[in-house]
Amino acid sequence: MPRTRGRAPDGKGRADALSQEVIIGAAVALLDELGERGLTFRLLAKQLDTGPGALYWHVTNKDELVSLAADHVLGHAFATEPCPEESAGAGLRALAVSVFDALDRHPWAASHVTAPATLANALRLLDRIGTLVARTGLPAERQFAVSTAISYYITGVGAQIISPGTAVPADTSRDAFLAQAAESWERLDPADYPFLTRAAPELRDHDDRDQFVTGLDLLLDGLMLTAGPRTGS
Repeated sequence: MPRTRGRAPDGKGRADALSQEVIIGAAVALLDELGERGLTFRLLAKQLDTGPGALYWHVTNKDELVSLAADHVLGHAFATEPCPEESAGAGLRALAVSVFDALDRHPWAASHVTAPATLANALRLLDRIGTLVARTGLPAERQFAVSTAISYYITGVGAQIISPGTAVPADTSRDAFLAQAAESWERLDPADYPFLTRAAPELRDHDDRDQFVTGLDLLLDGLMLTAGPRTGS
């Protein structure tokens, strides 16, 4: 029989004490402190002064909980409505940077904002991107492809920059990781890798946000140049 959401028993006579929103908020705090590996339902239940069984009334498993927590973090990036007087390009840039900053404050969340969008705030993000893209004058038949491309850049590239999926210990700092990567570039043969060997010092010292914004500006500059009726094939 399907589970019915309603008065959730928690074993302590506090049927209405929990909600999915309360659980997600506590999970975000633990994920910020301990990371994804450190989050357990037992620890979360202790934090909320309840039993683990009460949590399962509101979330199916840890994977769902982390996804919902990441979506909660994403929602902070566009809590305010965009300014109507702001240009579409400026609005897209501000939105993208706000998303990057929100995920950068919660690095564990970056890789859990997936495409295509299915959760509430991810859907809102894509809809806002699409609304802004439509304001550029881009033909309607191009708006889906461009909007999703911008969405994939913001969430996908942002995740790669903020939380690269590399085989390094979880407690390795960003500076240590970049130093190791830069050293490996420096050991390459300049005859085979002329650019990478020259760029190694910049890899070690670069700013992630600047790197994200550089790519974003290239993408948005291209959008502004091609907005409006397309000519040719």
